[in-house]
Amino acid sequence: MKCISVYTNNFEQFSDIFETIVDAEFAENEEKEVEGITVSHSGEVPEHYFERMSQKPEVVVMRDKSRGVTILQHGSVFEILIPDLEGAVL
Repeated sequence: MKCISVYTNNFEQFSDIFETIVDAEFAENEEKEVEGITVSHSGEVPEHYFERMSQKPEVVVMRDKSRGVTILQHGSVFEILIPDLEGAVL
């Protein structure tokens, strides 16, 4: 899974730029600024990362079922977990 980190604790700001971020192309470890918010490609994360993080009480889990995207929010970071479509069987 690809992980895109969005550095804000403001849900409204995050939701305003969510579509732009998900549709954008990022090179691994690339950092961009989107509407004044720092966004970076944090590399690939293993499947167990989601399991481990979702069990923590301070982590909020959200899903965009239409895209198969999972969002983890903790502290002042939103992490967008995007499944690797290259390895998926359709």
